[in-house]
Amino acid sequence: MMNSIFNLTQMKRTSLLTIALSFLMLGSTLAQDRAIRIDYKNEEGSLNRMFNECVGAGRANEGLRADWQQQLAYVKQECGFRYIRMHGLLTDDMGVYKVDNDGKPMFNFMYIDVLFDYLLSIDIKPFIELGFMPKAMASGETTIFWWEGNVTPPADYELWETLIRKLTQHLTDRYGAEEVRTWYFEVWNEPNLTPWFWDATQEDYFELYAHSVKAVKSVDPAYLVGGPATAGAAWEEELIEYCGKNDVPIDFVSTHAYGVNQGYLDEYGNAGTILDTHPMSVSKDVLQSRKEIAGSARPDLELHYTEWSASYTPSDPIHDSYHEASYVLQKIKQVGDAAQSMSYWVFTDIFEEAGPRFTPFHGGFGMLNTQGINKPVFYSYQFMNRLGDTELKNDDASSWACKDKDGNVQVLAWDFTITHPGDSVNNQEYYIRDLPSKSKGTLSVNIADMPAGMYALKIYKAGYRANDAFTSYYDLGRPDQLTRQQVDYIKEKNSGAPESIELITIQEGVPFGKVLELRENDVYLIELNKL
Repeated sequence: MMNSIFNLTQMKRTSLLTIALSFLMLGSTLAQDRAIRIDYKNEEGSLNRMFNECVGAGRANEGLRADWQQQLAYVKQECGFRYIRMHGLLTDDMGVYKVDNDGKPMFNFMYIDVLFDYLLSIDIKPFIELGFMPKAMASGETTIFWWEGNVTPPADYELWETLIRKLTQHLTDRYGAEEVRTWYFEVWNEPNLTPWFWDATQEDYFELYAHSVKAVKSVDPAYLVGGPATAGAAWEEELIEYCGKNDVPIDFVSTHAYGVNQGYLDEYGNAGTILDTHPMSVSKDVLQSRKEIAGSARPDLELHYTEWSASYTPSDPIHDSYHEASYVLQKIKQVGDAAQSMSYWVFTDIFEEAGPRFTPFHGGFGMLNTQGINKPVFYSYQFMNRLGDTELKNDDASSWACKDKDGNVQVLAWDFTITHPGDSVNNQEYYIRDLPSKSKGTLSVNIADMPAGMYALKIYKAGYRANDAFTSYYDLGRPDQLTRQQVDYIKEKNSGAPESIELITIQEGVPFGKVLELRENDVYLIELNKL
């Protein structure tokens, strides 16, 4: 009897062990190993650095704030952005236009001077968005956002042209034509979203565009002007055709794209957004825009996506999530050289389209939150900026391998996995959770033909609970306000310090190899710095 009981127990244990082993085998099947194999001597060419050509900001008046300027200087230093674009350069809070008691127009650019002086002092150039309408010049009263940008056409197009000409001449006098020739002038913002951003027709926008180009080019024909700055890659072909038929100059095409399935305007996030799970979301729009330009009468035009991110609303928690870091890298990699710039919208949560925000992590667009805490997406741009200028040949679709002039090597690799369940849940419900990432197996990096010698091997990481500020905030109970100690705690825990540092010796003819554990949406930067 005792033997029977013992045998039965052994059978149960054996069965449980078999089931456990089966689950482990299934897990290893699902979590596939991945290898990146490159050769130090096999060069692709110069790295396309369009990823840090331009970045966005909310509105011009916010750029007069000390904390905004401090954050921009930091982002410039770490991410290397060369241009910045923002709304509201001509709105009333910038004090550019009024009519005196005798009905005489008055023009004033002192606030713009303060802003542009600061930008140039930290080596960032303005990508000028011409908008919105000064109220004393407007044909109507329709406004957008908490700060009430007027979105109606001018009551007098000639007066608008005078404003733009005087502004352009003032900028030329202050900064010099040689400098201003390196800037961009973009006419308006998302005029296809009527009545929200443009309370008029496409024909009216084309008239505004023509007067704007005439004004800018009257100061210097070499200045760069373009548009239509539309949402959803609209009106591109139409604007090119209009310019061709009416002999109106155009130097570049600009438009916007966001990676959600519905809508183009919801600054409060009340409608709820759902991530587009198409693997080429956003990037397919950029590729289509390039195709349209190539097939037009002006195939040489530059293409600038002057706004983009995973979601169009500053109330979407995907912006705070670690998922945003790999999302950005995947889209930029997919786009390749189709665009001259893709301006991430935006660099900071100091952003008041919906008014001042009441919580430190609210789904804001920024790479940094209001208190200057780095979000995971910040590290995507910092890591890209650390890549050397020479790209190495690499068949892996989710990585870059580069080297610099000093012989140092950098490999930036990531996993891109959409974990969003689809239409059953909004981003606003899904991305506010603690979302542990599942294993994707291992990532092995192998580099052949590296020069022999000693190297400092540094490995940086962003992902779930790795430079993942929102999850640190989540662990604190998501307080509505942060104390200074809590801010310091989150910053220190997500400081971007290397995961590991070690000294290694590479011998002649022996490839470098490293194996890393890989989880969903992990981002790794591997640096090999020659000593």
